[in-house]
Amino acid sequence: MGDTPVEIYTDGACWRNPGPGGWGALLRHGVHEKTLCGGQAEETTNNRMELTAPIEALNHLKRPSVVALYTDSTYVRNGITKWVVNWKRNGWLTTAKQPVKNEDLWRGLDEATARHTVTWHWVKGHAGHPDNERADQLALAGLEDALRAAGLDPATYR
Repeated sequence: MGDTPVEIYTDGACWRNPGPGGWGALLRHGVHEKTLCGGQAEETTNNRMELTAPIEALNHLKRPSVVALYTDSTYVRNGITKWVVNWKRNGWLTTAKQPVKNEDLWRGLDEATARHTVTWHWVKGHAGHPDNERADQLALAGLEDALRAAGLDPATYR
């Protein structure tokens, strides 16, 4: 995809955290845009959905790319840019020798990131940033779709 970065905006959502959740991603390269979303009606957490969004977005790219990835989750940004190196060195244990929460997704994000050149950016959530707001709407759509697919009414969870 050349030197022009692929811009990715991601977000996760969870009602009654823990509860049903959704994730969304907006991918943009030049004039081309792609939206992705998904979710699960089963109990999950906001952090799991925040992690799922960039994994799905990065795995969607068909070849190694230069990526500018925007998230409103300091958990995701700090985890992948600071904490994951030590977790891997310590056998996926925290500095307190406890198992890393969401290890499966951290491993997945580490693998997805390794194929690309990713610059991580934090944006303030729910602050009117248009692309972050779109990612938020995609996450909510993924959550609602998952509930409907399970035969549940999203209105009962709001």
